[in-house]
Amino acid sequence: MTQPRPELARDLNLSHAGAVVVGTIIGSGIFLVPSEMMQAVGSARLVYLAWMVGGLLSFFGALTYAELGAMKPQAGGEYVYVRDAYGPLAGFLYSWTWFLIAKPGSIATITTGLVRILGTFPAFSFFSHPFVSRPLTINYGQLAAIVATALISWLNYIGVRRAGEFQLLFTLLKVAIILGIVAVGFSYTGGTWANFATEFTGAKGGVAGFFAALVAALWAYDGWNDLNMVAGEIRNPQRNIPLSLIWGVATVGALYILVNAAVQYVLPASAIAGSERPASDAVALVLGHLGASLVSAGMAISMLVTLNGTIMSGARVPFAMARDGYFFHAMAEVHPRFRTPSVAIVVQCGLAVVLLLLGGSFRQFFSLTIFAEWMFYMIAASTVFVFRRREPHADRPYRVWGYPIVPALFVLVAAALLYYTFTDNLKSSVGGCVAILAGVPVFYIFARRRAMAPK
Repeated sequence: MTQPRPELARDLNLSHAGAVVVGTIIGSGIFLVPSEMMQAVGSARLVYLAWMVGGLLSFFGALTYAELGAMKPQAGGEYVYVRDAYGPLAGFLYSWTWFLIAKPGSIATITTGLVRILGTFPAFSFFSHPFVSRPLTINYGQLAAIVATALISWLNYIGVRRAGEFQLLFTLLKVAIILGIVAVGFSYTGGTWANFATEFTGAKGGVAGFFAALVAALWAYDGWNDLNMVAGEIRNPQRNIPLSLIWGVATVGALYILVNAAVQYVLPASAIAGSERPASDAVALVLGHLGASLVSAGMAISMLVTLNGTIMSGARVPFAMARDGYFFHAMAEVHPRFRTPSVAIVVQCGLAVVLLLLGGSFRQFFSLTIFAEWMFYMIAASTVFVFRRREPHADRPYRVWGYPIVPALFVLVAAALLYYTFTDNLKSSVGGCVAILAGVPVFYIFARRRAMAPK
């Protein structure tokens, strides 16, 4: 008698799921993008409008994904929705893009940013020194990024419960640091509400400027969709997925508005536009060099939590695709002891390490997916209309509020954003499309193998 193959463990409770949403979204973006947004629009009023539109758009997306996640609480998230709505080829192209480029590139970006933040501390100044020079030139910073990737991957390898506990603990610490930054900012005796009326005259301005600020805001909000990828490991997913998405995105939006207000209270518009790290500069005015160091430490912790959520969610996509027979069988393996997609985690780690070894060139590689990511956000959200029409009587523990207006607005604004990003960065957008289409022949190879496999 053959033993049943092990399945993923539903070890994530509501608190863990909420921490995945909040902890994965809040990375380095909130500490950095206020300057980009001010350079784009030139006034606090329009910066806030971009934050609110970006937050509302993300919230509409979260509401839509809440229905999809509660209806189809399986590992893989968006892959499952796209596959069931538009067929296995569309689902494969989503997974192909996410697994091969987007997730490894995101991991490499986060760990490199983490190392750069740590490199601002004198104790880590050696990060820029070479570790080896042959056959590749690798510095200590790259080595530290690889070690961080491997350690967090190992944490996810030995159990989703352990990774969830790590996510919860450090997300709470991250939120405490952010609230501390807000409190410090508003305690500044030299701060003034008059800063909210100041302007930066060198801004890009116009519709193009607002879209640039919106893209920056959406980058800071990015990651709310990752929870659905680990839906197969969430307890009572019909209840906990909608709750985590809704209150998680709402919490992040409130924190972002508070941080931006605290920075604006301390710094005028021109100072924000001219600063590489507005939050750090604002706290430094209040607490001196120690304050800037505390913000840098907060950024490092924030990025570590984002890294954990990214690694956790990313490995479930190729796992789900392999379980359907459209990828290597080994990727569908569940560790018999830890009950995690162990092979998928290891391979994902390996792809990220390859990008890290390539050094700076991975940035160009990752930029290819910007257009592709939002294309799939839009496509995945549109499946709610397909399922409502095709399966009107299916069990829906949560129904998206404001249907069909809310999901339609998300899809339409995502389409407008796609148009802007495509025309603004034509080379990278075309490259992203080419990267997606390169998966078509690969799909048919696996589809043929699947058809020929013994039943």
